[in-house]
Amino acid sequence: MGYRVLAETTMVAHFAFIAFVVTGGLLAWRWPVAIWPHLAAAGWGLAITVFHLDCPLTWLEDWARRRAGERGLSAGFIDTYLTGVIYPARYAGLIQVLIGVVVVASWVGFAVRWRATAR
Repeated sequence: MGYRVLAETTMVAHFAFIAFVVTGGLLAWRWPVAIWPHLAAAGWGLAITVFHLDCPLTWLEDWARRRAGERGLSAGFIDTYLTGVIYPARYAGLIQVLIGVVVVASWVGFAVRWRATAR
């Protein structure tokens, strides 16, 4: 049972991390200190996407599921839980671009807001 709890907890943490990658810049509008962890998270998300790196959270969840006697992840986290479930697989590239646009727009908004309050 412990491995199953670990797998489920890792899955929830992974969803939270992805949500933070997408919305962390917007959170920084309210809490400016959040921009630093968001820059790190967005950089990691970009590196995984561009360089096709293995995510340690995906590895941990897969390992825990297998140790719990379940099927492991047949593909990566996004391919398992999002692509084809939340959005059709044919839109994966578009979704990546839209996420990039949201992140960059949130940074621009943060910079504009920061400059306005610095004056």
